[in-house]
Amino acid sequence: MKKTLTATAIALALTATGFAAPALADGKITVSSPQDPGSWDPIDTFLINWASLATNVFEGLTYRGPDMELVPALATSWETLDEGMRIRFKLREGVSFHNGEPFNADAVKFTFERLLGEEGAKGPQQANYTSIKEVEVIDQTTVDFHLTQPDPVLLTKLAGYGAMIVPPQYIAEVGDATFNTKPVGTGPFKMTSYSPKVGASLVANEDYWGGAPALSEVDYRFIAEPATALAELQSGGVDVVIPPSVPVGMIPTIEADENLEIISTPGPTVTALRFNTGNGLTADKKVRKALIMAVDRNAIVDTILAGQASVIASFQGARSFGYDESMEPLPYDLEKAKTLLKEAGVEPGATVEINTRGNDATFNEVAQAVAAYLSMAGVNATIKPYETNVLLNDIIPQGKTGEMFQQSWGGWTFDYDNTAYAMYHSGQKWNPYDSDAELDAMLEKQRPMTDQAERETVLQEIAAYAADRALEMPLYNMNAIYAINKRVQNLEPAPDNRLRLDKVSVE
Repeated sequence: MKKTLTATAIALALTATGFAAPALADGKITVSSPQDPGSWDPIDTFLINWASLATNVFEGLTYRGPDMELVPALATSWETLDEGMRIRFKLREGVSFHNGEPFNADAVKFTFERLLGEEGAKGPQQANYTSIKEVEVIDQTTVDFHLTQPDPVLLTKLAGYGAMIVPPQYIAEVGDATFNTKPVGTGPFKMTSYSPKVGASLVANEDYWGGAPALSEVDYRFIAEPATALAELQSGGVDVVIPPSVPVGMIPTIEADENLEIISTPGPTVTALRFNTGNGLTADKKVRKALIMAVDRNAIVDTILAGQASVIASFQGARSFGYDESMEPLPYDLEKAKTLLKEAGVEPGATVEINTRGNDATFNEVAQAVAAYLSMAGVNATIKPYETNVLLNDIIPQGKTGEMFQQSWGGWTFDYDNTAYAMYHSGQKWNPYDSDAELDAMLEKQRPMTDQAERETVLQEIAAYAADRALEMPLYNMNAIYAINKRVQNLEPAPDNRLRLDKVSVE
């Protein structure tokens, strides 16, 4: 099997994604980000808030922009060979890291040996790239990736996080600890300062291979509280507030300000109330389906979420590879829900516990609404919030939840495998209760498939199977909501929060 990206396609892709950026101009913006990632090393993090800044500092061999199209970045083309077991990349020539070090095949080999070696094992990214057996240098502009098995999502993975290409000489000189706080990449901006818990400053890379950015400087401020971030936006202290720091309840206030605007786009984040299928009321599939049908999710989206989301039928949004547009959510049907509960032997007044992230104000409103709907079906729901890290690192993985628990999942690859394998495969961290040999087999079957149409069919079958078993109450796919000062021009809302700023300008 062989797949080659043509020169014409490359040229069109580069034009479409704006890599041929305008000449450098004077201009500065300030961006509010809700979290300091703590390290800028690509192998150290899975945090969206790392990517919202670092996408401007680092680059991968491929790039996926707001339009979701995968295009060349530090590689100009690639060929898939040997029935998916080898990928050959031609590398972009004349590119330098911010410290002047040349980008070449040695840098690519170093990046992946480091990611897959002892240093990478200390971080969370290594597991995403274990299909890479070896990177072979053919010459300084050509590398071959030899794989342990075909990986149909690898080209997308190479566009983000752990696969960002890093400078071998610089890291050898300064060490990993310094690289964490003084990162060097090939991107359109250079980091000039970083103050933990406070912010970071970037300046334009005038020698950027795609042309100098229109902005001269970008400051990032780490502002955890959404109310504070939006107050700073209103006062002019920041120009851009990135998701998830824009509560839907504040949208009318922002839209009423003539200097500000909201821009949003469907993002990767889907939210569900997953079920404890191991014990309690929700061990019964009939009960799980009844609870789903008892909740009017369209009303929740329209009222609590101000229409900034869409109801989902499976644990994925419409942009996910594997999404089946013909699949319909279980309908809101209170009487049918009551009938199913009665058939399952559930007496009126039965109780369930819903576990939530205590700092998620919007979802806690959603949970209150869900509880109110369940009460109309004769089920009393109590809401037990946990501190986010406790819920994610202890309560869920250890199987200590109530009957229902909040699960929000980003899945930045926009590939259903990223979600489904983690949620449904036996033994996975996020699947503490369920084990289904048939579902495991389907999940494993699609992973090595190189025929994407065939693989998409299997992913759709997985979604239908999980829905039939009612493994969660699918709620909604949330928009990525940005609030900006209108002086900011040409900002494309990135669905995955990986906000690239080389085309942005100010008036």
